[in-house]
Amino acid sequence: MKLIYKRIEKDSSGSVRLVPEHPEDMWHVYNLIQKSDQLEASTVRGVKSESSTGSVSTDRVRIKLTISIEDMFFDVQAGALRINGRNIAENKFVGVGQYHTLDLEMNQAFTLIKPEWDFISLQRIDNACDITRQADVAAVTMQEGLAVICLVTQYMTVVRQRIEIPIPRKRRGSTTNYEKAVERFYEQIYRSIKQHVDFDIIKVVILGSPGFLRDQFFDYMMAQAVKSDDKVIMGNKAKFLRVHTSSGHKGALEEVMRDPQIKARLVDTKSAQDAKALDSFYQMLNNDPDRAFYGYSDVRKAADNGAIGTLMVTDELFRAADIPTRRKYISLVEDSKAANADVLVFSSLHVSGEQLSQLTGVAAILNFPLIIESDTEEEDEEEDDGEK
Repeated sequence: MKLIYKRIEKDSSGSVRLVPEHPEDMWHVYNLIQKSDQLEASTVRGVKSESSTGSVSTDRVRIKLTISIEDMFFDVQAGALRINGRNIAENKFVGVGQYHTLDLEMNQAFTLIKPEWDFISLQRIDNACDITRQADVAAVTMQEGLAVICLVTQYMTVVRQRIEIPIPRKRRGSTTNYEKAVERFYEQIYRSIKQHVDFDIIKVVILGSPGFLRDQFFDYMMAQAVKSDDKVIMGNKAKFLRVHTSSGHKGALEEVMRDPQIKARLVDTKSAQDAKALDSFYQMLNNDPDRAFYGYSDVRKAADNGAIGTLMVTDELFRAADIPTRRKYISLVEDSKAANADVLVFSSLHVSGEQLSQLTGVAAILNFPLIIESDTEEEDEEEDDGEK
C-alpha cells in the first residue's frame, strides 16, 4: 500500500489518501472502511446524451465522486472491493443523493474521510504501508487425490487452487491405472506451484501431507525439473519444507504453523507470532486455566485487574456495524496496551484467526492467575440476597 498523505485533526477526524498496490491491500481497505465514512475516488459512469436529431446515445465517462458509504462487498479470491453509497458532492453527471457503486482497483488512488480515526485503523495503515510485511510463504497441503495450494500472508490465507483427482485402488497384479492417476495428480500440483508461487518473493514453500506423500511428490517434482531443465524449481530447491499434516485440507495449515520447523523458518513473520501465541494460550488453558481467559466479559475483567500479558483479538470485531461494540473492543485494546500487554490483532482470513474466532474472537494469556465469578454466579448471589 502506498500512502500519499494523511491529514488527521486534533479531534481525530480527517482524511487519508492511499493507493492499493497488492491484492492483500484490498483486504486492508475493506477493514478500514466503515458505514457512514466518506470515500472519494474516480469511477466510470454511463451518461446519456441527446443529439440535435433526437437520437440518444450513452457514453462512458470517467468522473470523480464522493459518496457516503452505506454498504460494501469484498471478494476474497478476486481481491475485488465494491462500495455502495449516496453521492454527497455536486457533480455534472451525478446528482447529490443519487446512489452509485465504486469499484476500487489496485493502483488507483482514493481518499477515505472519517469523522474519527481510531488507533486500530491508523495502525493498520502503518502496517499495510510497511514493505517488510508482505507475503512470503506458500503452502501445499495434500492427501491422495486432493491438494490445496495456498498463499499465506501476514493477514490472509488465500486458496489459489484446489486440485481433486480420482485415484483408483491398487489391484493385485496391475497398478497401471493407479500409477497413471497419481502421476496426473502430481503433474497438476507441479503446474499449480509454477503458476501461483513467485519465488522472487516467497521464502518458504511448505509441503504437508499424511504419510510419505509429500516426499514422493517432492521427488517427482525435482525429477521433472531436471528432465525439463526447470531452473526456477531447481534453483529454489532449498525453499521447500516438508512437514507432516493430518490431512490435505486447508485446515491442516493450523497445525503446520505450530510445527517447530516452521516456527524456526518463519520466526520473524507475524503469522508465526500469531500461531505461537495461540498455541501458548491453548497450553495455558490446559495447564493453568486461571491464566487463560476468552470471551469479552472475562477478558474485560482481566484487563480491569491489570492481569493481561498477551491479548489476542480478531480484526472482524473491529468491523462491527454497531459503533458501541466496535468502541468497546478498541477500549479493551487501548487499556491492555496502557498496562504494557502485548496486543496481537489476528486476521479473520488467516488460519490462526479462524481458530481464534471459534473462541469468540478475543482471548488473553494472563501474567498471574485470576479467579473471577461468572456473570451467572453473580446473578444467583443477587437472587439469594433478594430472597433473604
